[in-house]
Amino acid sequence: MDLSVFQSKIYEFRGVKVMLDFDLALLYEVETRSLKQSVRRNNYRFPDDFMFQLSEKEVDFMVSQNAI
Repeated sequence: MDLSVFQSKIYEFRGVKVMLDFDLALLYEVETRSLKQSVRRNNYRFPDDFMFQLSEKEVDFMVSQNAI
C-alpha cells in the first residue's frame, strides 16, 4: 500500500499520534480481532502506551469526521 494512504490513517488523540486498530490490522494483513488478541496475549512485548481505548466522546468525533 502507498505511504500516503497510511499517513492519512494517522490521527491525533490526547496529544498523541495514533492509528486505529482496524487500520493497523490492514497494514499487517490480519483480522482486527487477531491483532488485538495478539497484543493482549503478548502485552509484555509492547510499551504500556501502545494501545488505549477511545472515550465515547472521541468515538463520536471520529464518526462525525467520517473516519469510522
